[in-house]
Amino acid sequence: MKVSVLGATGQTGQYLITQALQQGHHVTALVRSVGKIAIQHENLKVVEANVFSAESLTEHFQDQDAIVSCLGFPYKLLSAISGYTDSMTAIVTAMRQAKVNRLVAMTSWYTDSNSRQNAPAMVRALLLPLIRSVLNNMHEMENNLETDCSDLNWTVVRPPGLQNVSATDKEFVTHEGCYVPGDNNSPATNTVARGDVARFMLLLLENNEWTRKAVAMCTN
Repeated sequence: MKVSVLGATGQTGQYLITQALQQGHHVTALVRSVGKIAIQHENLKVVEANVFSAESLTEHFQDQDAIVSCLGFPYKLLSAISGYTDSMTAIVTAMRQAKVNRLVAMTSWYTDSNSRQNAPAMVRALLLPLIRSVLNNMHEMENNLETDCSDLNWTVVRPPGLQNVSATDKEFVTHEGCYVPGDNNSPATNTVARGDVARFMLLLLENNEWTRKAVAMCTN
């Protein structure tokens, strides 16, 4: 499969590229600076692109089977951010122009503000207020996909806190919601390995189980 990866220089993106190449995929990594990708492989193409420009993305989406976004944008304490919505607007426009239909994008647990009351007390008190601007913009992006992209085969993957750890052989646990509930509806966990998130995103390229849906995931 030919896959274009956005956010390829991030920690999750690097796990995803490595696994995709191991699985035999042909990968195009779209980055701001080519020098930031240390991975070398005969099936890897690294190109510079502007994730906020549909024109910049379209040429690199040509002849691709799928687009995978591991993009992340830093939080702001005192103001909103728009990186997720702005980049996704460019991505879906470029996909339509290049006639690519499959998209898998990563957000997070607790994107819907109503779900945050179920987070553990420490997470609710300390972490969620810090990243509120990120979660809110992720949620806006998810809503935009749901309302405006019925012509595309998209899936949003929502992981919990990310650990910079390689993939495991643990089973995936999924839920159509903003977190995976465990006992008494409390979150099943707080963290997941970045390598497992990458493994799950690549697995979705092989099936349509979560077409036009957002899926919370973790491992068991």
